[in-house]
Amino acid sequence: MTSATLEERWTEARGGRIRYLVAGEGPPIVLVHGLGGSATNWCELAPLLAERHLVVVPDLPGHGGPGPLAAVSGLQPYADRVAAVMEREGIARALVVGHSLGGLVVLRLALRRPEMVSAIVLAGSAGLSLGGVWLRNLLTALTIVRPGRLAGRHRSLVARSRLLRRFVFGFVSVADPVGLADSAVDGFLAGQVLHTDTASAWRALRDDDPREELEHLRCPALVLWGAEDAQLPLDDAFEFARRLRAPLRTIAGCGHLLIGERPEPCAHAIEEFLSTRVSADSRSSASGVAAGTSRA
Repeated sequence: MTSATLEERWTEARGGRIRYLVAGEGPPIVLVHGLGGSATNWCELAPLLAERHLVVVPDLPGHGGPGPLAAVSGLQPYADRVAAVMEREGIARALVVGHSLGGLVVLRLALRRPEMVSAIVLAGSAGLSLGGVWLRNLLTALTIVRPGRLAGRHRSLVARSRLLRRFVFGFVSVADPVGLADSAVDGFLAGQVLHTDTASAWRALRDDDPREELEHLRCPALVLWGAEDAQLPLDDAFEFARRLRAPLRTIAGCGHLLIGERPEPCAHAIEEFLSTRVSADSRSSASGVAAGTSRA
């Protein structure tokens, strides 16, 4: 891993305080976690990206440090909180990466505030399907009962036990729970003890269908998926890629928590996307401006 350190910061926004993590210097990347997660979910991937980038990782409302929103209607308020963190850090425009629920939050941000988003990466993104009835009922129960609090309080014990790793992470489609780094186990479970309202985000996710709006997205996109994701199937990845006319990269040997299961291949895919697709679009835009100036 890298020696980059994630620094905790707080800012005020309409609706309450927001906690976020920051590391590195350079072109900015914003990382948005999924349902029931927190900024610490990115503890394996963020330091890798921070070797070349300023990396900013907010907690969503009701998750991790921040309190819940007073009222929630759809996922746009969550996207607005991400925008508030970017503005606090003086980031005018950035690549934004969203995992699971965070993918849909990223889409909402890119559609509403396109000037702030240079490109997006959808990593195991929610938004097209939520699995079968059994999975939807399970997720509803988990947001009410919140068993993750117990796992979070005893996360060091979970990290030491092969059986507990399989029990805790089997529900969220981790291909090899035993192979997770101890730091990844801690990162996925640490925020659980701080959650105040994940149920509102779950309801907003169930009610949000971006299909008709995807054609309006104008920035470059990458679809990144765990090859063994049983929670959100590869069919969703192909559908996102088709509708967004975006490349699809699958990461072998991991499931839904790909950002912690195999952070190095994820970081490589994001860096490669930045150096090819995004750079190509920038050159194309510059050529168009030059041609327009010449014709004038």
